[in-house]
Amino acid sequence: MDDGFEGYMSPHRTRDGRPVCHRSEICGVIPSDQLFQTDKHYINANGRAQLTNFFQTANAFGFLIYGHTDARASDEYNIALSNRRANAVSEVARAAGARVVDVKGFGERQPRASGHSAAALQQNRRVEIYCVR
Repeated sequence: MDDGFEGYMSPHRTRDGRPVCHRSEICGVIPSDQLFQTDKHYINANGRAQLTNFFQTANAFGFLIYGHTDARASDEYNIALSNRRANAVSEVARAAGARVVDVKGFGERQPRASGHSAAALQQNRRVEIYCVR
């Protein structure tokens, strides 16, 4: 990994609202169950410590932080919850000295797993962190 910034952010966004990034990659997918209690957006102490360590050692120019939920509530509620969770993670990143480029909640709109099994629902409750290099 280089210490310098070799990519750039485009002012353009995809149809689903994600910024068009150049030379970025997903560098972390954290099940939100590890960070948050059910229906909450406050990060527990263990989750804060893990995130702080991650942001301090990732060697990235900046981070894109995206929150997701399962489909057990209304779309409006899930968008709001995923935004609160993504913002909570971004607060930890900023406190750790990391540059946060974008923060967004997608609610249930981008599931990782289909179905309504406990395993599928858990995979969909997550925070994705993209590293911009």
